[in-house]
Amino acid sequence: MTLSFHDPILVLTSDPQVNTLVETMLRPEGFDVKVVTLIADAKKTLNEGFPRLAIIGEKLPDGSGLTFARELSDITPTTPVILFTYQESTTMLKQAIQAGVMDTFTLPIRGDDFLKLVRNGLAIADRRRGWMQKETRLATANLRSQMSDLETLSRLSQSITSKLDLDSVLSTVMDTAVSLTNAEESSLLLVDETTGELYLRASRNFREDTGNVDFRMGIGDTLAGTVIRTGQPVLVDEDNLKKIKTDYLVYSLIYVPLKTHDRIVGVLGVDNRNLKKPFNDYHVRLLSAVADFAAIAIENAQVFSNTDNERARLETILTKVQDGVIILDAENKVIFVNQGAREALSLNGTEPASDSDISNLQMDQIMDLLDRGSSRAEINLNEGRVMDAQVTPISNVGTVITLHDISMFKELDRAKSDFVNTVSHDLRTPLTTILGYVELVERVGPVTDLQREYIRHVQMSVHNISNLVNDLLNLGRIEAGFDKHKEIVHIDHLIGESCETLKDQLAYKGHRLSVDIPPNMPPVWGNPILLAQVVDNLLGNSIKYTPPGGQIFIKAEIEGNQMILQFKDTGVGIPPMDLPFIFDKFFRASNAAGEASGTGLGLAIVKSIVETHYGRIWVDSVLSQGSTFNVVLPLYEETKSSPTTGE
Repeated sequence: MTLSFHDPILVLTSDPQVNTLVETMLRPEGFDVKVVTLIADAKKTLNEGFPRLAIIGEKLPDGSGLTFARELSDITPTTPVILFTYQESTTMLKQAIQAGVMDTFTLPIRGDDFLKLVRNGLAIADRRRGWMQKETRLATANLRSQMSDLETLSRLSQSITSKLDLDSVLSTVMDTAVSLTNAEESSLLLVDETTGELYLRASRNFREDTGNVDFRMGIGDTLAGTVIRTGQPVLVDEDNLKKIKTDYLVYSLIYVPLKTHDRIVGVLGVDNRNLKKPFNDYHVRLLSAVADFAAIAIENAQVFSNTDNERARLETILTKVQDGVIILDAENKVIFVNQGAREALSLNGTEPASDSDISNLQMDQIMDLLDRGSSRAEINLNEGRVMDAQVTPISNVGTVITLHDISMFKELDRAKSDFVNTVSHDLRTPLTTILGYVELVERVGPVTDLQREYIRHVQMSVHNISNLVNDLLNLGRIEAGFDKHKEIVHIDHLIGESCETLKDQLAYKGHRLSVDIPPNMPPVWGNPILLAQVVDNLLGNSIKYTPPGGQIFIKAEIEGNQMILQFKDTGVGIPPMDLPFIFDKFFRASNAAGEASGTGLGLAIVKSIVETHYGRIWVDSVLSQGSTFNVVLPLYEETKSSPTTGE
């Protein structure tokens, strides 16, 4: 509560003579007097303001005057208390002193003596209040100074966190060190890892003879070296100049350590060379706080520099690598395109902005790859070039697309396919001739049983070679893209037709077939003949490699905009070492039974058909327990395809 020199005199007694004396002597003198007889009433007056002086009776109707005097001294130490007592004694005076009472009086007392007693109490009250106001002003000024120092440190912290340029930050550190300590000079010395000396990294107001890049200081016999060795601040406050280094004399100085990761890397110092302005422990604490900020700035700069160097090194590697690399953010905005991708996409001379959309690269095939959510696909570029594009999502970065030129391999594959197709086509005529003449052998004359067995072997071999030729021609036609016609296809219908076609084979081997297809399953967009071949081959494979009495399951389900087909059997399974090659041409699993004849092209044909329909296929298998072939195909979307357009 605010104290005022016009606050009243509180009189708390129940003695009529004292109250009369107060009214008679004080009011004519112009004093503002508040007379109450109860402690409760006196406490109420304290809510309105503290009195300049209190006159309290020893005995009161509702309590002890000494007890209230003690409470009043605790509440307002600047208010003197005069105690009225009926009889003075040593014991009573001792209790009064302990209660904080300034003086006592008894009746009778002369009016002049009473006035003198009151005026003396008021003078003491004025001195106490004056002292308190002075101390308050000093405390307030000190608090404001500390608040100003904290604001300066806060601005330094903001500067460090908002800037990455070390020279700029250290310049602010130097200014702050001088400002907070009222020093003439500031300096920041770092340890040279090579020589072990301290060298000047930043400074403020240094003289020309020391404030330069050549300023160095040893750590063996110097104050700064002491800080490096002990890790403790050094405070120098001398009446005479103290030599810190040759031609470097100071009156007062502070050195504090710079620490990063509990390792001392340098020293921050302030000094006075011309004026005898002292430093104290408060300045040491302030400078230590500044040193902590400086250490953070140095560490941040080192981390940024290392990060920048690593980024530049990585960018150089990505730029020089021959494969194309495109990096996108989470919104498919272009972050980086290396030289290999520029050459592949004919972007030379074009510089996509860092926030360009991938569609700006005019690569519909890449966009299609991203839209489908595929991880890998082949894309065709100008001049017959073919790229193997691989999409890799990276957490907290986005997506990386790598482009590997496989044009040469595709050309070799085309040459091989052309050769195989030509040879296969040319083999049809002699195979037909051989088969015809073999069938005529029995017509031109009788043959023995052994000769008839040989004829059957010849016929079987010719049929196998014919099947191989047909598969080769079929695969070549698919890979060449001759069967481009597409329309709306209901896979559930194809599955029903395949089960009907192969029911005799199922019955012959005693297999139990289970088909789980949801009603009203949406269609896909594709070639019905080729997709029927996929279903036939996968179901036929399950029948072929499942022992008699086994089980075969066909399941279809919809997930998002995709259809998932599963062909599961309880057959012989595929050895783990064979799984990576099961879709390769001419490959047959090592545990395939001799009587399970085949060309080794069935699964290769299935894989080619699925991929031409922008789908995926893979197999899960456990040896001796069975296999599950999984096929994923995109559903038909009218906005993207039309049954009248075809492909």
